Amino acid sequence: MKAITRIFSGLMMALFVTANASAAENPKVLFKTSKGDITIELFPAKAPKTVANFLGYVRGKHYDGTIFHRVIASFVAQGGGFDKDYQRQPTSAAISIEADNGLSNERGTIAMARTTDPNSATDQFFFNLKFNGMLNHRSKTRQGWGYTVFGKVISGMNIVGRIARVPTGPGGPFSQDVPTEPIILEAASVVGE
Repeated sequence: MKAITRIFSGLMMALFVTANASAAENPKVLFKTSKGDITIELFPAKAPKTVANFLGYVRGKHYDGTIFHRVIASFVAQGGGFDKDYQRQPTSAAISIEADNGLSNERGTIAMARTTDPNSATDQFFFNLKFNGMLNHRSKTRQGWGYTVFGKVISGMNIVGRIARVPTGPGGPFSQDVPTEPIILEAASVVGE
């Protein structure tokens, strides 16, 4: 319950800051991982709900100690939802999709992971390891919605590359694509806060 309260408090703060930062510089998030540091620039003007949701998890310390649990070379590196023991982290409510925002799943962008329900994204995200055009928005249908891009890597793409090249196999509840050596997101923070 304490974790959900922290996430909710972080989300409320993120909504307030995002709403009052229309003319301000785009927020940046620093990921300290076991492979090195990655800095991400977020695009609240293009994906306001998604950015507010993500910043809520960052400020609530939700991502600290989570792992990249799915790495597929030349596709995506996904994380944010599980700890090193593969325990699913508590989440706040799912957010509505914003994949029709004009942003593309280019190499180095960050997007929200979801289930087959377009409006099911919570805490999990992925880095695009190449141009993934098939993940882009095509139409407002269940099959065409695509995945919401909400930021891009501005520093540490070499670290993302290291993550992309790790050996993978089965792990925890997953039958494949799990790094054989855990890649831990040790801490996430908003730059300048």
